[in-house]
Amino acid sequence: MSAVLLHPLTLGTTVLEGNILCAPLAGFTDVPYRELAVEAGADLCFTEMVSCEALIRENLKTRTLLIRGRNETNYGIQVFTSSPESAAAAMEYIIPFSPTVIDLNCGCPVPKVIKTGAGAALMKNPVQIGEIVRAIKKTTSLPVSVKLRTGWDHQNYTFIEAALRAQDAGASMISLHGRTRSQGYGGKADWEQIARLKATVEIPVTGNGDIFCAEDARKMLLQTGCDAVMIARGGLGNPFLFREIRTLLSGLEVFSPPTPRERIETALSHLERCVEAKGEALAVKEMKKQLCSYTKGINGSAAFRNQLVHCESLGEYRGHFSDFLASLQE
Repeated sequence: MSAVLLHPLTLGTTVLEGNILCAPLAGFTDVPYRELAVEAGADLCFTEMVSCEALIRENLKTRTLLIRGRNETNYGIQVFTSSPESAAAAMEYIIPFSPTVIDLNCGCPVPKVIKTGAGAALMKNPVQIGEIVRAIKKTTSLPVSVKLRTGWDHQNYTFIEAALRAQDAGASMISLHGRTRSQGYGGKADWEQIARLKATVEIPVTGNGDIFCAEDARKMLLQTGCDAVMIARGGLGNPFLFREIRTLLSGLEVFSPPTPRERIETALSHLERCVEAKGEALAVKEMKKQLCSYTKGINGSAAFRNQLVHCESLGEYRGHFSDFLASLQE
């Protein structure tokens, strides 16, 4: 049964080899992370969310978020805005990067995004979601997808209307995180709503929420009938998850988990790529949150993690990595 679960996914005129996607995560899915995810088996990764208004103001930091990874044959750029006009104007800066798909964020629960009427605030205004998609489609033939939550809260499930309006406006895919805005990232994702969405719309549906192992991905595909799975927090400090999922969905029941050495060597590679992409000063600060995740469950790693959180240079990191690698038992 698993053999049929890994299959091509069509987005506009592009056909992806498979249906394993890497979700956009602010502060995490930068170029170094996405490159590792692609190497591990992700078929499509999305950038961190990009402010349309900041692009229009030609904010340099925001424009760097648009850069494609060196191994990303396909990638998606996720944008956020509450304004159809801003969305259309921002395409002048996005289209030259030739993304595989442009994704509209309608799920971010962060207050500073919500207060602008963007992110999950759009779940209170499905009509506006359709208008933003329509405005983007008027400027480009590139596929547009929309990432939704189920609604603002459990009393206001609006995802069906939002998805239908996005589809009518020309969207090529809908991704649904099975939580409301009020849940944030707590509680349990409601996969039943993903199944409802799949039964309602004609375009591909991607399921998102609570995929932390390959079996979770398999169960979501079987239980909901969705066309693709999207991995978010489960992949942080664990890009091997994409490999694990690909193995299982290909019908191969045996998966060889990464050895402690592979995990640590991958963590160091992640750090070095981040330094190359962002410069040492910024990279050594930003990577602390992910490096510790790579080490969880490895014997003797508690002291190593304590060393990592106090590192202030790439040289310090390399020294501690070298010592820890030497201490590992093959």
